[in-house]
Amino acid sequence: MSSRVATAEQIYVNARTGNDAGAGTQALPLRTLQEAARRTNLSNKREATTILLSEGVYPLTETVLFNNNKFTAENRLVIRAEVLPDDPGWTPQRMPILAGMVPTQLTPGDGEDSKGLEFEASHVTVEGLRFTGSPLYYYIDGKQSRRYYPIWREGKTLDDLLVTQCLFAGDVDLSPVRVAVIANGHGLVLDHCVFIRCENPVVFWEAEGGTSYHNAMRYCLAYGSHYSGVWTTTNTAEDFEFHHNIIAGGHTAWIKDKGPRRYKAHDCIFAGNDRVSGLGNDTAIPLDFLQAENLQTTGTVEIEKNQGKNNYLQLKEGSFGSDLKAGLFKK
Repeated sequence: MSSRVATAEQIYVNARTGNDAGAGTQALPLRTLQEAARRTNLSNKREATTILLSEGVYPLTETVLFNNNKFTAENRLVIRAEVLPDDPGWTPQRMPILAGMVPTQLTPGDGEDSKGLEFEASHVTVEGLRFTGSPLYYYIDGKQSRRYYPIWREGKTLDDLLVTQCLFAGDVDLSPVRVAVIANGHGLVLDHCVFIRCENPVVFWEAEGGTSYHNAMRYCLAYGSHYSGVWTTTNTAEDFEFHHNIIAGGHTAWIKDKGPRRYKAHDCIFAGNDRVSGLGNDTAIPLDFLQAENLQTTGTVEIEKNQGKNNYLQLKEGSFGSDLKAGLFKK
């Protein structure tokens, strides 16, 4: 479902010029995503809502919760950049940056999990945003005691969460991301996303009744993942759609939990990882759970490091794997 459909409500947010007392229009935008979420959660109108973020940095000093479960497949909740990667004039510098600064204070005993955006609603699209890891973490007795999750969904009956054309950047030493996108329920779809040095790009989690259906990961690039490139649990149904993905330069390309589930994959690259497949307890296993067509496990994946180029933090132009079209661009 495209986010370009006409919507009944639009809320504009601008971290530099906005005011949370404003109307939320393009001329009088809000300043924070937190205020946009508050207004969305209070609305009882049966209509679609699109929240548009201007370029700039949005510090997430607390979890931004969306819990108004009024949306439908035709009338979605869409949170997206004003300018998307395929739009004229787009550059990586124009992506709105959601900085993982949660929470404002850290003390031992606060708990292990920090969440950026939390969606307790169905029929949600997140589009064209850049997420960075949280610099706020600490260790107790050598164990990391703060884990940051940029996108989180708890509800096991929820459905239809599309994350598309988003960039997630973390670093195990500087700004760790435990899991970029983790969701219970059904219909978690990652499309044309890039994950750079996240511990885990995605975990397809649990669902009520024991099986999570119609999940997908397609045209995604996961580079330098500290633990896994993709993680399917025992609940992830075998209708999982997986193709045109590149998982490279990390620890384990695909982690699955114990169980008999088998999956199909086509037109993918798993190259330069410590191992191709494993269990969640970091035990290597054969890739025999995957029925793969055109899966390459050798080759050198090169990432563009020139910040002046539009493919910054994506594949170098014309390099190995470029023909798969994995990355932010759909056109």
